[in-house]
Amino acid sequence: MSKLIPGLLVIVVFCAAQFNGLDAQEVVTGKRSAQPRQEPVIVAHRGLILDAPENTLASFKACLELGIGFELDVQRTSDGHLMCLHDTTIDRTTNGTGTLARMTRYQTVGLDAGSWFSQRFKKQRIPGIDQVFGLIASYPVSSAIYAVDIKLDDQQVEKDLVTLAQEYKILDRLLFIGNTIQDEQIRKRLFAAERSVQMAAVAHDAKELEVSLANPLTTWVYLRYLPTAAEIAKVHAKGKRIFIAGATVSGHQSDNWAHCIKYGIDAILTDYAIELARQIKRSK
Repeated sequence: MSKLIPGLLVIVVFCAAQFNGLDAQEVVTGKRSAQPRQEPVIVAHRGLILDAPENTLASFKACLELGIGFELDVQRTSDGHLMCLHDTTIDRTTNGTGTLARMTRYQTVGLDAGSWFSQRFKKQRIPGIDQVFGLIASYPVSSAIYAVDIKLDDQQVEKDLVTLAQEYKILDRLLFIGNTIQDEQIRKRLFAAERSVQMAAVAHDAKELEVSLANPLTTWVYLRYLPTAAEIAKVHAKGKRIFIAGATVSGHQSDNWAHCIKYGIDAILTDYAIELARQIKRSK
């Protein structure tokens, strides 16, 4: 185990125990290809948020230590730096107030992004996307997926993210979601920045699924509903993969997880990554 962020060792040891002996490489299975995996890849929503503050290096490092993928959110400061934050304001997850887009990166340096969760994380800061990408790059390549949730639309963020990911040599480990799944113009800008980029188009129901499947720019379908076995097979027959999300679909419902595992959903976004990993283990 690599050197851990202070206060994180207990979290990782505890979470590892929750796997009941599950090897980290068993958490996320299958090789990167257009073919469906036998088991879904776990994507922890904003990191391991039940055990560490969301969208922090501590939360992400816990995932990386356990071999779990994660989702991260992207905002921008007034001086152009890409930062990892879900909300437009810093109020909820730091000891400061105000809108991130009106702050410089330097102004965020002293903010405490962890004490609201636990005093163990009082040294956590709002991480830059460069820091998050650097952290991912410091771990061996695996089948884990890192989902990038673009929260802004400034017509430059796509190129900036692709360029940064290329600098850290992790672009092929990323899946672009967020505004990407809704906006064709964002998808076009991502494609223009790099034709091999992985991105998804959203589908809330069977009708929208047909539209998403026909999208020539995407390799993934982002489902907001629980598909039938036939729909899952249809997506895979088209050479695409399925990323499933939504509180009523992939949140904390064992029956839905069982359906996803049984019929070959490729990736599940959830707040309950450890519990999902245990269910996948039990299903073998």
